[in-house]
Amino acid sequence: MRILRTIAEVRAAVRDAKAAGQSVGLVPTMGAFHDGHLSLMHAAREQNNLVVVSLFVNPTQFAANEDLSTYPRDEARDAALAEAEGVDILFAPEPAEIYPDGFATNIHVAGITEVLDGASRGPHHFDGVATVVTKLFGIVQPDVAYFGQKDAQQVLVVRRVVRDLDLDVRIEACPIVREPDGLAMSSRNVYLDADARAQATALNRALDAADAANRSGESILSAAQAVLDEAGIAVEYLELRDADTLQPVTAVERDALLLVAARVGAARLIDNHLLRGVTR
Repeated sequence: MRILRTIAEVRAAVRDAKAAGQSVGLVPTMGAFHDGHLSLMHAAREQNNLVVVSLFVNPTQFAANEDLSTYPRDEARDAALAEAEGVDILFAPEPAEIYPDGFATNIHVAGITEVLDGASRGPHHFDGVATVVTKLFGIVQPDVAYFGQKDAQQVLVVRRVVRDLDLDVRIEACPIVREPDGLAMSSRNVYLDADARAQATALNRALDAADAANRSGESILSAAQAVLDEAGIAVEYLELRDADTLQPVTAVERDALLLVAARVGAARLIDNHLLRGVTR
């Protein structure tokens, strides 16, 4: 595996691969790898000749009061894990490589970024995501890019960017990877102490309760809220949204997402379940 720092190096490597008729898969990450990240790399390795993983803690998607300075970073560990998964290139640029002096372009996706995490974290968040992902697509020019379904809203934002800007890349959303007790894997789980770690399992249990309520015709949100209340978790949001448009829904007629965000101990955690509708 090669660790590359510059856009020019990555472009040269991809150009050589494509000249040889090879397919290119990209896994965009902010590092602090866990089994969720590794599952994306595994999928990319199975489906492509050249696998590129970007490791870049993107400053433009963090607000001033968020955890940019303390976000977990361990490049040596990440590099070893990526190499073990058969990754060919780890693209680990400095911020100035991605955002040089005078950088003044921003990509905003209207309609699906103002709600949920967009409302909680601010409009800058998905603008930062959309902009950096578009830059990565321009740098790597992948055939396929892999994202985790845990960040369901982010997946929809990226799909909209690809559709609206006619980008020639397929977006592959891979299933959420969970701990044995159901907690969705996240780089921010390292912020949890033992008590908060146990409390955080209520997020997935609430979503499971909502899924059961949906199948039995009971109140979806009430079932989830009861589990969270019992665990003493105050949510930032707990909402039922259309799985394609993120419009609010009151019943699962089409596929819907039940999404939750909450601060548990020192960590802000998100999770979601896809609830299958009667019409698809």
